[in-house]
Amino acid sequence: MAGYVQNAPIILASRSPRRYALLRQAGLAFSVIPSSVENHVTPPSEPPVYARVLAEKKAQWVSGSHPESWVIGADTIVVKNGAILEKPESPSAAKAMLRMLSGTTHAVYTGYALSHDASGSLFSDTVLTHVTFKPLTESEIAWYASTDEPYDKAGGYAIQGLGTLLVKHIQGSYTCVVGLPVCEIMDFFIKRKIIEMQRRGSGLKGGQ
Repeated sequence: MAGYVQNAPIILASRSPRRYALLRQAGLAFSVIPSSVENHVTPPSEPPVYARVLAEKKAQWVSGSHPESWVIGADTIVVKNGAILEKPESPSAAKAMLRMLSGTTHAVYTGYALSHDASGSLFSDTVLTHVTFKPLTESEIAWYASTDEPYDKAGGYAIQGLGTLLVKHIQGSYTCVVGLPVCEIMDFFIKRKIIEMQRRGSGLKGGQ
């Protein structure tokens, strides 16, 4: 059976069901230990730095208690006209965000960090994707704000859910917008032999 040989345990330091689903879809075996780090612990800075530093803090918070595991931390922020759009707390706030994004392009930054405390290893980076919304009607805005989707999402929408109908175009990584840049994380693990590809039926690792 095709899959991976994992040479170290992997932990996702997030309670996000979207990040969980992305890693499961990629075929990883991992456990979930949410970080208790909150966004306000890091003073706001340039968006890519802000997202990356938060991801580092989340990964390191868990890694300290699980030194033999590779811990994945992540943080996603949505930026429009230099302003960071947090999760809307009310229907009126969600509607205001949707009006701001309607018919325009905004930036989505996902910072990610991979921490292994036993070896003192920490790698982090930020992935940027540009997302363009179609022009939204007031009825579309009111309808979407009436769903459950906007209220636990940065920027007030879910590209992988009902919010897909809002999005006309993306430039960059789709999984970055969902909340975890899977390609970059898997590439890191493969290059460092934390995971190794296994061919279907052969029992051989990739490259043999």
